[in-house]
Amino acid sequence: MNAPLRADAAGLARHNEYTQRRSQVVAELAAVLPAHALLWHSEDTIPYECDGLTAYRQQPLAVALPETEDQIAAVLRTCHRLQVPVVARGAGTGLSGGALPNRLGVTLSLAKFNKIVKLDPLARTAVVQCGVRNLAISEAAAPHGLYYAPDPSSQIACTIGGNVAENSGGVHCLKYGLTLHNVLRVKGFNIEGQRVDFGSEALDAAGLDLLPLVVGSEGMLAVMTEITVKLVPKPQLARCIMASFDDVRRAGDAVANIIAAGIIPAGLEMMDKPMTAAVEDFVHAGYDLDAAAILLCESDGTPQEVEEEIARMLEVLAGSGATRMEVSRDEAQRLTFWSGRKNAFPASGRISPDYMCLDSTIPRKRLADMLLAIQQMEQTYGLRCVNVFHAGDGNLHPLILFDANDADQLHRCELFGADILETSVRLGGTITGEHGVGVEKLGSMCVQFSSEERAQFVAVKRAFDASELLNPGKVIPTLHRCAEGGKMVVRHGLLPFADISRF
Repeated sequence: MNAPLRADAAGLARHNEYTQRRSQVVAELAAVLPAHALLWHSEDTIPYECDGLTAYRQQPLAVALPETEDQIAAVLRTCHRLQVPVVARGAGTGLSGGALPNRLGVTLSLAKFNKIVKLDPLARTAVVQCGVRNLAISEAAAPHGLYYAPDPSSQIACTIGGNVAENSGGVHCLKYGLTLHNVLRVKGFNIEGQRVDFGSEALDAAGLDLLPLVVGSEGMLAVMTEITVKLVPKPQLARCIMASFDDVRRAGDAVANIIAAGIIPAGLEMMDKPMTAAVEDFVHAGYDLDAAAILLCESDGTPQEVEEEIARMLEVLAGSGATRMEVSRDEAQRLTFWSGRKNAFPASGRISPDYMCLDSTIPRKRLADMLLAIQQMEQTYGLRCVNVFHAGDGNLHPLILFDANDADQLHRCELFGADILETSVRLGGTITGEHGVGVEKLGSMCVQFSSEERAQFVAVKRAFDASELLNPGKVIPTLHRCAEGGKMVVRHGLLPFADISRF
């Protein structure tokens, strides 16, 4: 038998093995799910082939859409017995490939768990199912003068379960904290279908405090189904300063100067000139198109508190070299200022066929250094990059513009992204802030963490999931992968199972 024939025979054998495996899994899941809650035909599973990181795609063996917690437990028990990987999925707005399916696994969609179970205005808490949209919590709490503070830009669509999985932030996380700081309790199931409970609605919980461990665990430790969140009073007033700078270093220094002055704004965001141009053309927020960078600095609280804090920030901004400052005159203009920032991602989609949104964190004082470094990288890799930052906590979101139909551009985009993340580590930062590691940053984990540290991550994973079936191939790279240099392997936008299984 010659080589091509042997290859064809091997391919046919793999296909037959895959088909048999799928038939077995579908038959077993059909026994615990209604017919309409189980998808396995290719045309039905295509919508689940990726999350917001569209460069990597892969269809799952099957998609389960349970409607009750008993069905979730049954699906997990079945998959554990069959040793089938499970990838939990919310709204699919994640940007690091955290919900990328496993070719030989089941995607567990939690979209039907979208009810607000209880809202307690006196305790200022809400108990919600994992599929409730972030913004829907604030909408439900609004009649009580309350809201849920973490506000990622995708809050109109992203779900609270995904926010917990990625420890999401938002433009107001500087003052009000990330998801971790606004969640009291998480309930769910482990891979064996057993109920698990993290945290407490009280101020403390007995035993080890594992809530901070599960928040941000990217679906690797448990499937989260119900979350208790904190609600905070809506401020009486909020005003926003739009400040322009003719130099990115002055803008970066202004951020550090505001924090050094003891001011913690409700929001402190930064956009560079290319991003400002893209956003202004899209939403017409009134941004200064001549500025090298602009800052959005918000104050909220009582009218007296806001007046005093705005005055202090204006003084610091002027002393830091701001060339133009405008304070929102009313609520409508404040929302207009923020609409530009909130629409940075769709605005970027209007000027490029594709973009890859990076996520890293650096010390605030190094913001300008990073922007200047990215400008040099644009020349190195021959791609454009527009930048928006949660400047107050040093969380960067560079958006690399490319065409995914061009394999060379995709490859250069990956190298560009890896360079940004490695530069963040060199500047004293970390490779992620709020988007998670997923598959996107696996190689960069090799840069930031030693083999001993990664081994400890694996030990934690196995303590919850000894068979390593929950979201395998994500977050923690294998020693083999790090030895190869940690570069993502992409073939025409597809990430073969053989590649993610060895990470």
